[in-house]
Amino acid sequence: MASAPVLTAKGAKKGSIELADSLFGAPVRSALIHQAAMAQLDARRVGTADTLTRAQVRGGGRKPWRQKGTGRARQGSRTSPQWRGGGVVFGPHPRDYAVKVNDKVRRAALRGALSAKTADGAVKVVEGFDLDKIQTKALVERLSAWEVHGRVLLVLAARDVDVERSAANLREVRIILADSLNVVDLLEADTIVFTRDGVARAEAVFA
Repeated sequence: MASAPVLTAKGAKKGSIELADSLFGAPVRSALIHQAAMAQLDARRVGTADTLTRAQVRGGGRKPWRQKGTGRARQGSRTSPQWRGGGVVFGPHPRDYAVKVNDKVRRAALRGALSAKTADGAVKVVEGFDLDKIQTKALVERLSAWEVHGRVLLVLAARDVDVERSAANLREVRIILADSLNVVDLLEADTIVFTRDGVARAEAVFA
């Protein structure tokens, strides 16, 4: 079982924590991670794009010109696709892009993604944020003390309004609950910061 140092709000080390191998040291299966990530991204698509077919375009009741004798190509309706304002051939219509992924595959992908981040040294564990009020500057100071850079994913055991509001104006910082971890957020983050309680909660749900 691997262990990780626990950092205080000021960046000092305060003991260590044991990390469950079933969650932080699981096999990394890239095929499953890709499958789960693509399914999650597909499910985010709204799927409201729509076009009108030639049957739905308004007009087209009268033949544009007579069949023969004009020297021009024959035309039957102004709703035909070759006309400006006509119907669209094989255009998009509202649909659901969601793809079913088995729970075992999704969990295996999440464990693999988190294990890969742990192996890369991108996972940090902190004692807490020690914020008694909403203050973005204080949160930035803590991230700097933890030597956190790039896109940051803060994993909390429960909602913390002070932390959430303090991070609201930080474009590179995202907050997620430990029981809502997902593959895409893990892959997009350069650094993942768990609270000690967040680790326990994640292991209880996913390990």
